[in-house]
Amino acid sequence: MVLTPGGPVFGAEMGVRHRIDVMVSAEPDAPVLSRLKGAKGELSFTVRLSANSRENKFFGMLRPSFLDIVVPDGPGKPLVQQTKLWEEDVCHQRRGLPKVTVTQLSGHFAEGEGRIEISAINRHIGVLVPPDELTPGIKLEQGSDSFGLFYAFRAQSRNSRLNVDLKIYPIDCFL
Repeated sequence: MVLTPGGPVFGAEMGVRHRIDVMVSAEPDAPVLSRLKGAKGELSFTVRLSANSRENKFFGMLRPSFLDIVVPDGPGKPLVQQTKLWEEDVCHQRRGLPKVTVTQLSGHFAEGEGRIEISAINRHIGVLVPPDELTPGIKLEQGSDSFGLFYAFRAQSRNSRLNVDLKIYPIDCFL
């Protein structure tokens, strides 16, 4: 028996589906913040996602792009507001969180001589360390917001000092 707002449901088994949101911010010492306040830019990145269960199988690369970003006038304000990146539409058995990895971050801010190019990638075995290394999988504190409980992970670029934060929301549902 499962208790719901409408009363008890007999024989119902609880499952889960996941939603992943993204937000992009800059560290206080990021070159973009120190030199380009108010400048426009664009960012795109690649996220490798594996979300497999008996009821649903998904593996692929997500490639979101954000155009017309305005560099905020100070730290603490995101470059890209929290945005839904992906959501499962099938309820499935609980089998852990989807595996997500930000593998690449690219873009630019401003035009002309002051332009800053961003090209951050993950380190790969047998290849030189990239000039702007992207470190994925930095675990952040779990929390709760208006969408519910979430688990958060960060990918951070070493030289451009940008953060791509992924929030994974487990959403309870009935199988």
